[in-house]
Amino acid sequence: MAKKAQRGRGKPENPRKYKKKTSPLVIEKVEYVDYKDVDLLSRFMSDRAKIRNMRVSGNDRQQQADVAKAIKIAREMALLPYANRVASAPRGGRRDRDDRRGPRDENRNDQSEGADNDDVDSQVEGGEATTDESED
Repeated sequence: MAKKAQRGRGKPENPRKYKKKTSPLVIEKVEYVDYKDVDLLSRFMSDRAKIRNMRVSGNDRQQQADVAKAIKIAREMALLPYANRVASAPRGGRRDRDDRRGPRDENRNDQSEGADNDDVDSQVEGGEATTDESED
């Protein structure tokens, strides 16, 4: 009985065979990754301007290091963004507390504001308030 090649904790060596992705640097035969080549560098960035992983981009270690360094320099030179905002619909609840008020609450606030104004008017009438009519 032949035992399968295993890699720690009983997992098979290569459970799924997959073709390794080839890097755009190899396809285009790029020898030097230049920080001024924004079109090339933007291929290695996600829509949110994050640097893509080696597994996703298909780079080897050295290529990934060169790309990452060039992207960081280009960001500092303001050729590439540090982050992009992506417009999306709000996920959670409402942010504004005023939107939660219903028509009943608005009527209550209108009535209470009117009552507050009456109190102020009564204080002005009975107090030492000066008006244009009292000067005549």
